[in-house]
Amino acid sequence: MTNKVLSLLFLIFILLLAGCNAAINMNGKVAGISSGRFVYQDGDLTSNYKADIDLVWKACEKSVTELKATDIQKERKISVGMIKAVIQDEKVVISVEYVDKDLTSVSVFVGVVGNNMASRLIHDKIINNLAEH
Repeated sequence: MTNKVLSLLFLIFILLLAGCNAAINMNGKVAGISSGRFVYQDGDLTSNYKADIDLVWKACEKSVTELKATDIQKERKISVGMIKAVIQDEKVVISVEYVDKDLTSVSVFVGVVGNNMASRLIHDKIINNLAEH
């Protein structure tokens, strides 16, 4: 390995250990890790929740309602679901996917190109609603 590659790997490792936000641009796609719990890639902020998909789905529905969303469209199947809505004039897509028993992945995409901060606020709302169950 060249010194540049080793330096880049070391820098990424240090950023991940520090717990700060890191982003890497690879072939035009942006991938990053935020606080070790969320993954931000191509505008989607994704996190896994240690809960059954039905509980997570209900928490997502409640979050959308509490955020006063309009134009709500829901599509739910056994192992996946999607909620599309408009929150404060921004299009929002929440994707819910079964990963394993008591493990569910939730991805939030806000706006046209993605908005990490707005997606994080929606995830925080989902986390709060899950804590109530």
